[in-house]
Amino acid sequence: MVPLRILTLIVTEPRHPSVLVLEPVEDSPEGKSRILPIWIGTQEATQLGIALEHVRLPRPTTHDLFLDAVTNLDARVDHVLINDAKGPTFFAKLCLRQAGRLIELDARPTDALALAIRQEAPFYVDEDVLERASFPYLFRQRPDDEQVMREFRDFLENLAPEDFAGEGGQPNS
Repeated sequence: MVPLRILTLIVTEPRHPSVLVLEPVEDSPEGKSRILPIWIGTQEATQLGIALEHVRLPRPTTHDLFLDAVTNLDARVDHVLINDAKGPTFFAKLCLRQAGRLIELDARPTDALALAIRQEAPFYVDEDVLERASFPYLFRQRPDDEQVMREFRDFLENLAPEDFAGEGGQPNS
């Protein structure tokens, strides 16, 4: 399991996919990194944005309700594991800890991450998934943060869901 952090979340208009970009927390050679982009819907991006910005809404969201139920059952989010990718679709396990036991639930990565962020729980990716689904991100020199973001946005503008297709343009299965 490789620990992850969120590099950026790009929220677009409803007719276009948004993208969550994860980055492994690993020692990498100077000026070199990998990214794991996950194409998501606008609603999922909004929920992640609410979690990342620690926004408190007047009424509970579905994620808030779920966490309230989990907490009242004396459990908490232990971690999230992105454990598979098939084409542009990612799969995750939401791992809850209750009284010393670990409970694994099948979950969409966006839901699991939105919950983990709210409880400040770590999230990981299987090494195999990272190898298959990540893209290299190289720096010519140690750039400043603004330059990194400009180059990264240029990279993302040219990235499309079709880039995740297997041979013959068909999604990997």
